[in-house]
Amino acid sequence: MGSQVQAAPRCCDPGPVFGGIAAEIIEDTLIRLATENEQYLSELSDQAGCFKEPQIVEFIFLLAEKWHLDQSARYQAVELLERFMIKQVQQICKSSRENVKSREQDQDSSWSSLKDQIYSTFVLRLVSCIQLASKLSLHYNIVNSDTALKFLQSLKYSYTKQELLESELAVLRTLHFQINVSTPLAYVELLLEVLGHNGCLLPAKPLHGMCMQLLDFSYLARDTIYDTLLKIAIENSTPSKLQVAKFLTVKEDFMLLAVGIISTSVFVLNPGHWKQVVEHLNCITGITSQSILEFSYAVLKHIVGSTTPKQH
Repeated sequence: MGSQVQAAPRCCDPGPVFGGIAAEIIEDTLIRLATENEQYLSELSDQAGCFKEPQIVEFIFLLAEKWHLDQSARYQAVELLERFMIKQVQQICKSSRENVKSREQDQDSSWSSLKDQIYSTFVLRLVSCIQLASKLSLHYNIVNSDTALKFLQSLKYSYTKQELLESELAVLRTLHFQINVSTPLAYVELLLEVLGHNGCLLPAKPLHGMCMQLLDFSYLARDTIYDTLLKIAIENSTPSKLQVAKFLTVKEDFMLLAVGIISTSVFVLNPGHWKQVVEHLNCITGITSQSILEFSYAVLKHIVGSTTPKQH
């Protein structure tokens, strides 16, 4: 029982099956995801994205691969860790301010203690987020405590099963048990379903596969892609701090990311259908064709250099 994840053979994921969902369900789901996205952006923390650095994302992706988790689990783990860490930092900072009060001479040591507290448990929290994400995946392996502990021990950590359980509970409590968050993958797959219903007859399986590759890439090269996109949007190579701050909602917009990933995938696989797909995506989401084009340009610029959609 304890080693079931490591002993399990690698599952062959056939991917989602498109075209089998009723139009009413698709419409309701699209409205729900769009509403979720708008609400998330309206409540966005100034620290959003701080824990999506390439090294962290790569660590999660590799660990999810090692434990044979499905694609949705890796994205869910990234989003859970991001949301948990932001809330934890906010809570610790608030507590630190209350304890220090106005004693400025203690602020440096207090901040040092705060950083130590965050760093000392970071890997443990990361593993807990992967465990929780695995439990939300209905048809793949669950990362149990034995597997997680064995990995942590390989990194010279000496946590106990009790500490591992307490770490999961800490994540759950901090997030108020709201851990089944939508990821960009859900947006991508739903929009592919909508495109099929709207008559965009593209080969679903290879298109979905390309979307997964580009979604991985967009997570791993997040800063460089959005830095390029910002410079395109403002038509300036040196954005101000205010422009960078205001652009945060663009970086965290899951619907824009999904639309951009699909558009880019179509351009790579079937450029003859690209304009039609962009028009459909514009009608479905309300995101302008220009914004979709610019996102595709920003992604492709870092993959294939000059072979990019022409801007009009």
